[in-house]
Amino acid sequence: MSNLINFALREEFSKIKTLSRSSKLEEIEKIIDWNKFLQLFPEKESSRGRPPYEKILMVKLLFLQGCYGISDEELEFQVNDRISFRNFLDFPESIPDFSTIWRFREDLADKDTIDKIWAELHRQISEKNIQVKEGVIQDASFIIAEPGKKNGNAPRGRTAETSRSKDGTWTKKGKKSYFGFKRHIKVRRGSKIIEEVAVTTAKTFDGAIDLAQPNEIVYRDRGYTGVNTKAKGNGTMKRGKLDIYQRLRNKRIMKKRAEREHPIAAIERCLKGGKTRLTTIYRVFVQQVFVCIAYNLHRLRFLLNKHSDSSIKC
Repeated sequence: MSNLINFALREEFSKIKTLSRSSKLEEIEKIIDWNKFLQLFPEKESSRGRPPYEKILMVKLLFLQGCYGISDEELEFQVNDRISFRNFLDFPESIPDFSTIWRFREDLADKDTIDKIWAELHRQISEKNIQVKEGVIQDASFIIAEPGKKNGNAPRGRTAETSRSKDGTWTKKGKKSYFGFKRHIKVRRGSKIIEEVAVTTAKTFDGAIDLAQPNEIVYRDRGYTGVNTKAKGNGTMKRGKLDIYQRLRNKRIMKKRAEREHPIAAIERCLKGGKTRLTTIYRVFVQQVFVCIAYNLHRLRFLLNKHSDSSIKC
């Protein structure tokens, strides 16, 4: 019966395709080899219990979540509701429920598999020979979490009952306060591909995180002034009382740093990655890695289409 249903869904999707050109998800599904991720997962130690869902299916589910900024429950609903999502997942016989998605993310947070997935993605991206410029850009942006509420009569401190995020912290930028976490990214100039990502609490000083490599030239804003980096070239903007030469230097660096606006804006506006409902830093890290994977694959699709003189816009 399931094969018959999937056949009917494929036929229905083929009719939809005749009404418009191929979707972004279809193009993204073809530009990388998803099966390469399968070898990154450890083998199951025991054959007892229910067989696990296909790992590639789970990776694609978290990719969809990163693309659309939706919860586990909403992801389960949307996959069952949208034919385009089912097509991207190659019409699986059954769809994992939201609790299975949650447990899969927990497994990735407990092991180093998420780092291997990120490395494999960049290995495949590097094979595309995308044109880049010298230097990388490092910057940070907030991931807003729910502060939660406390009962006014309840005790304060560790014993207080609260819905507040477990690891999220308060910080202030300018006159505005933020609660949650902070996403640190390193962007390659020219391609605007995110090469490294780290997640900290919101109160963590930007300069405490150095994503540069020793052989790189890194460009950073005034927030990193006075902070050393292991990069060979430190294009950090200066602040304070500057002479004319320092102001001109800042202006040159500012133009080179401008490329970092694209990934940050795309993540927050298009992928809705500027907020989280997750409560621990490890879960937020896995979530943000897949948000950055979603951005990178959309960006890679755009660059490949641009290289082939396609009229498709990102």
